[in-house]
Amino acid sequence: MCGRFFLQRDPAGLARYFETVNPTPNRAASWNVAPTQESLVVRRHPDRGARHLDPLRWGLVPRWAKDTKDAARLMNARADGLADKPSFRDAFAKRRCLVPMDGFYEWRKDEEGGRQAYAVALATGEPMAVAGLWEGWKSPDGEWLRTFTVITTEANEKQALVHHRMPAILPPETWDAWLGAEPATPEELLELLLPCPAEELAIWPVDNRVGRVAENDARLLQRDPMATPPPGLDDPPPDLGG
Repeated sequence: MCGRFFLQRDPAGLARYFETVNPTPNRAASWNVAPTQESLVVRRHPDRGARHLDPLRWGLVPRWAKDTKDAARLMNARADGLADKPSFRDAFAKRRCLVPMDGFYEWRKDEEGGRQAYAVALATGEPMAVAGLWEGWKSPDGEWLRTFTVITTEANEKQALVHHRMPAILPPETWDAWLGAEPATPEELLELLLPCPAEELAIWPVDNRVGRVAENDARLLQRDPMATPPPGLDDPPPDLGG
C-alpha cells in the first residue's frame, strides 16, 4: 500500500519535467502528503491532447458515490483489480493520470512487533511518475470534487524487505500510453503496472513521527540515527532537487 508520500519539489520544475502546458498551479512543498489532502497530478486534456498539471484530492470518490465518506479507503487501487472493480473500472478505461512524487513512506514490522518508517525514492533523485486514476464527483449542492487514487503493484525484491506492495512507477516511455495519447488495449495497460527494478530505488529509515499527519518538515527525510535497518535498507538519501 501507499499511505503517505512526499512532494517537496517546485511545481514549475514538475511542469517542465512532465511537459505540461497549463498555468502552473501554486502548491507548497509537503514532506507528508496524507489521504484527503490535495496534491498534483498529470492528466491529458481530452480535446487538445496536451498534458496538464492540476491539484486533486487524494482518495478516489467514484462518480456514482452518494457521499465522500469512503474516499480515504480508496487512496490505493490494486493493479490486478482495475478492470473489474466498480470503484475503478470506469476511471481505468477513461481517466488515467500520473501522480508525481519525490518518494513515499512505508512501515516495516520487526520480529518483536515494532514498526520502523522508511522513505523510498528513486536513486537518481528524479521525480516518480506513479500510475493513478482520477474521478470527478458532483456533490448534491452542485460543487465538483476531483480526486485521485494511487495504483499499487507487487513489490520488487528490495521493496519487499519493507512491504509486499509498492506504487506502480512508470518510466517516461510509457507515459503517453498510460495517459491515452497512444493507443493501448486494457491488457497492454495492465502490463505497464510492474514493479520498477530494485536497483532504481533508494530506501532508508526515517523518524516514525511521519505517521502523524501534523508532522510536515524537511527533517522527515533525514536518516533516523536510532534505527538499525537490515542489509539493503540503508541507502544514502538522494539529492531530490527543488
